[in-house]
This record gives sequence, structure tokens and C-alpha cells, in this order.
Amino acid sequence: MRVGGFRRRKPRLLSVVVPVYNVAEYVADSLHSILHQPLREVCAIEVVVVDDGSTDGSAEIVKEVAAKDPRVTLITQPNSGVSIARHTGIEATTGDLLTFVDPDDILPRDAWSSMVKSLRRTGSDFAVGSAERLTVVNGEERRYVTPLMRRNHTRTRLRCRIEDAPLMLADVFVWNKIFQRAFWTDNDITFPERTRYQDQVALTQAFLAAKTFDVLTDVVYDWRVRSDQSSATQKRAQVANLIERIDTKRQTVELVAGSGSGKLMRTLRTEILPIDMWEHFRAAVIPTTEDPDRYWSLLRDAVHEFWYDAGVPFEETTVPRGQRLMAWLVWQDRRDALADLITMIDEQGPGRAIEAFATREELPVGL
Repeated sequence: MRVGGFRRRKPRLLSVVVPVYNVAEYVADSLHSILHQPLREVCAIEVVVVDDGSTDGSAEIVKEVAAKDPRVTLITQPNSGVSIARHTGIEATTGDLLTFVDPDDILPRDAWSSMVKSLRRTGSDFAVGSAERLTVVNGEERRYVTPLMRRNHTRTRLRCRIEDAPLMLADVFVWNKIFQRAFWTDNDITFPERTRYQDQVALTQAFLAAKTFDVLTDVVYDWRVRSDQSSATQKRAQVANLIERIDTKRQTVELVAGSGSGKLMRTLRTEILPIDMWEHFRAAVIPTTEDPDRYWSLLRDAVHEFWYDAGVPFEETTVPRGQRLMAWLVWQDRRDALADLITMIDEQGPGRAIEAFATREELPVGL
């Protein structure tokens, strides 16, 4: 294909970075799904696996795979966190294109072709596809697409700008994208260290830095929900988890504020920052929450900082009504009332519970 008088050649090499830490149960399947991808749009792949001080034999499994397939390179390092592991991997890559896979996930049969083909056509800085969450319940595999992922990927949008699609800031995952490697390195895209939510900051940087990106409807990633409850997103009741989430949101707000776009900031506060807060609202009132008084104080301060003090009351967000009501009770410092509401929702369902709660409360507009 000719663009600007030049024919875009087939990319020579796609680099795949895989950070590994104690995933012996999953890593062989993950690498198998990578190594068996069809190479219709690239000449070759290199897979850089960075073992971040695993103690469960993960590195040995990767060594066995690497011994059979020279495309796999294993780098070992003392445990330093996934961000540093990814940075180590990026520095070791040599490809024209760059992508990431988490070692407890798997790729669908043809994950990359549509994204690479789109980049060859448009010359955009990166391409992003949809993802399905994969769970196994009683031995039965179940798949679903999250509501925001579905909204963002209902139609193909080529040479897109973040101002034209601000909700894409909610696509905070690094693994459903392929980047021009030069774009990544030239813009110094960085994963914050020692946090479980590093993707949001790096991807916010990428969306803000991109001249254009391509949004595709294809499912390009299978996001496994681990049954062992070890995933970061399954540990909301820990104080450290809440602190890291708050820090990530704060860094994201600072990045978007630096863009000077009121449209992006409004979308961030009303549609993106609130997405996962309901899990922390629930965690704040369960018996197993770590240091509940401190957890509550941190949560209430965060609700003030990101919404009410910023002039965007949580009632103006687009999350479901029950979640807006939970946030309002946190803002009002009413922990017992929040616990009552959550119990009512669990027993009666959100609709009936909220109506019953509203009969005894004078709720603000928006609730």
C-alpha cells in the first residue's frame, strides 16, 4: 500500500515482552499461545521473557520452552516488580513493533494480524483491539466483554485522536495493543514502579502522546480471571491496594490536566475514575478489611479529592445509581449507612434497595 508516495513494507519483527513472577501454573500455556500465532503481517517475532525472581519454578519452565524455540529469550533478575520487569524487557527488544502479554493470560488464535495490518495502512502510533474476560466456573469456560470495552470497540476508528474519543482513556491495559516501538521509546512511556495499577499511567501517557491511534473491533486478548484470588484486582480490601489505586488516579489526573483539555478531564472524572470505586466502597465495610479506620479515612479523602473538591460531585458521574449513592455516603462520612445500603442491595437487588433507602433519606439531585 502506498501512503504519501511510499509503500509501507511488512514490519520485520514484532517484539513481545512477557514479565513473569510465580506463574508456573500458567506460563507454558501463555507462551504456547504466543509462539503459535500466525505471522501473516510480520516477518518474525521475538519473545523477551523477564523472570522477576520467581520462586515456584517459572523460570525453569521458560528455559525449557526457550531451549526448543530460539525466538524466546529469558532474562532473570531479582524481584523488582512488574514495571521494572517490563522496562528490562523493552530495553532488550529490537523489533519495529512492540506488544505485551501477561503470563497468566492467553492469546486468541490470531491476535495480532488485524492490528499490524491496520498500522501498515494508517501509519498510526499504535493499534488497540478488544479483549474478553475468561473465567472457568465448575469446569465451564465463560467469556464476557466489560461494558466500557464494548462501548469503545463497537466500531472501527482509524487515525483516531484522543480528543475525538476521550473514553478511550478508560482502556488502561497494555496487552491489547501493538505499538510502533519508536513511538514508545521516543515518548519515554513509563510504567510507575511498585504499584499494581501501573498500566493506567503508562497508557494515559500513550493516548495523550499519540498523533493518531487505530481502534479495532477484533478481540485480540483473552484476559484470564485467576481462581486463586492472587490477581491485584481481587485484593481490594488491602490498605496498600487502596493507596496504590489512589496514587494511580492522582498521576492520571495530573497527566490529563497537563493536556489542557477540559473535555478529557470531564470524561476522566465522570466516566473513567469512578469505574472501580464501588469495589472499594464495598471493601470499606466488610469485616475482613485491613485496618478499617485507616481504610475509611483514605477512601473518604480520595472521594473528596477526585470529585467533590474538584467541583464534580460523584452524583454527576455515569456509574450506576447505587454506586453514586455509595460514594455520597462516603463523602458524608456515614460508614454505618453505607454498610446498611450494601446489605440491602445484596438482599433485595439494587433497584428495590435504593428505592427503600430513598424513602428514609433526603437524597441530593442525581440520586
